[in-house]
Amino acid sequence: MNLVDSVVKVVTNASIIGAIVATIGTILLGYWLRKTNRLKEGAVKSLTTVTMTVALPLLAFNSFMTPLNQKTLQQGMSVLIWGLLIYIILIVTMPWLYAKYGKDERDVLGVLTSFGSTTFFGMPIVGAVYGAKGVMYASIFNIGYRIFLYSYAYIKMSGQQLKGEHIKKMLLNPIVVATFLGLFLWLIQNAAPQVTAMVTDSKTGQASLQHVAFFRLDATMPWLYSWFKMMAALASPLAWLAIGGNLAQMSFGEALKNKTAWYYSFNKVIIVPIIMIVLTVITSAMGILPVDHIALATMVIMMATPVATVAVNYAMAFNRQSLLASNTSLISTILATIFIPVWIIAVQLLGDLPLFK
Repeated sequence: MNLVDSVVKVVTNASIIGAIVATIGTILLGYWLRKTNRLKEGAVKSLTTVTMTVALPLLAFNSFMTPLNQKTLQQGMSVLIWGLLIYIILIVTMPWLYAKYGKDERDVLGVLTSFGSTTFFGMPIVGAVYGAKGVMYASIFNIGYRIFLYSYAYIKMSGQQLKGEHIKKMLLNPIVVATFLGLFLWLIQNAAPQVTAMVTDSKTGQASLQHVAFFRLDATMPWLYSWFKMMAALASPLAWLAIGGNLAQMSFGEALKNKTAWYYSFNKVIIVPIIMIVLTVITSAMGILPVDHIALATMVIMMATPVATVAVNYAMAFNRQSLLASNTSLISTILATIFIPVWIIAVQLLGDLPLFK
């Protein structure tokens, strides 16, 4: 299959185009609703709260309600290691992109470039395009993100030592709890007490009696799992509406004139994903930490997200280039919304390579 055929195959894929249209369309809808005051400021905050405390935790947890097999386990471990390695690499290299800036700006921009909105912006898109397996990989990948975001980023931005209260806050985060609980149950399911239940194959849609762990809710308690799925399905539309609503509340004038914010956003949304692609292509060709197409796509989309809200909050809380951080949040969100479809198409094309089969 030549490049033209591959491009045609991707751009005519109804599920991919549908996910892209749903993402951009819902963000624009949220923008319009807030701009016309049909969606109040308090409602935007409520959408974010429900997404972060209910929908996204259930989205992460549900993704682990799947059989454990050797291939998926190997992919998950590769994604976990990549999730740790990439942040070490970004933490070391990103400040060099801002070598001409003063130390304070360089430090802040280095942190902001390293950490994107992988949970609130990335996971809903991954779930919409790549389903439960993509969400599972995203949840595993995010383990490294949260470790460094609540440790290195906090210390760097605050100039303080990491305190127990910050570790407690990280560990009690509903998404973190759901991720580790789901991951733990997924890993031990073959050793746990088994029951016979009707299991539907996600690919063929055919149901058959199988032995599964008693806590595999998709098979043993389908009535509860259906509710969990319904609540998890809210993650994407609620997150996208909130993103659009937040954009409508930001001041465009000053941000659009800020050249540093544009330079930062280019680095965050374009350069960082390219680094992720180049590293995975090289290592997969060498047989080191190989990943399949869905794992690659998940990691690239997570890297192409706009600046992390937590990182911006650090900048504001500790008075570290707070205006610049706000401007980067606006510009990078706009740029990410434009370029996420480009990255989805790019990784679909890369998926045709033997490296990622």
